[in-house]
Amino acid sequence: MSLIDKMDDELLSSIVEAIIFASSEPVSAQGISFIIPDAPIARINNILTNMEHYYASRSRGFHLTRVAGGYQFRTLPELAQWVIKSRNERPARLTRAALETLSIIVYNNPITRHKIEQIRGVECSGTIRSLLDKELILAMGRQDIPGRPILYGPSRKFLEVFGLKDFSELPALPEVEQFDQTAMEPVKEQES
Repeated sequence: MSLIDKMDDELLSSIVEAIIFASSEPVSAQGISFIIPDAPIARINNILTNMEHYYASRSRGFHLTRVAGGYQFRTLPELAQWVIKSRNERPARLTRAALETLSIIVYNNPITRHKIEQIRGVECSGTIRSLLDKELILAMGRQDIPGRPILYGPSRKFLEVFGLKDFSELPALPEVEQFDQTAMEPVKEQES
């Protein structure tokens, strides 16, 4: 019997809580089980679920949330303005061009810069560079065609920034209306 097997859930919860608190990125149950190898993954998942409910039921300035495939302590959104003010920084904003480009990449990944530019109708290498610098997208490889253009896709940081557990939480794209050919037929003049 290992030390972890003898450990009560309260102590193990404290260890898990400390690991998540100390991390600047979301921590997965698998990541925690790598740090605490003798703790069964089912026990870690149970502790994480209990901690998530515990923090959700408390009136605190933060909560434990599932994001980007892991768990992270996050400030409540309604309190963000005071935290930002206390840090004396301006909230990061994306330009309209960056949001459009990011949306195209997220919903069409992997995608080349040329295809993004075809969809947007404008050159976007600067916007792509900016999104790469912000780590919201990443180079996923190269397309196997002449010139071997870089393929772009969303990063794990994208999930963190937008508060998504995984890509299945993305909203569905609206249906594109089909062009009605009958509406374009010339109107026949009535005979008098």
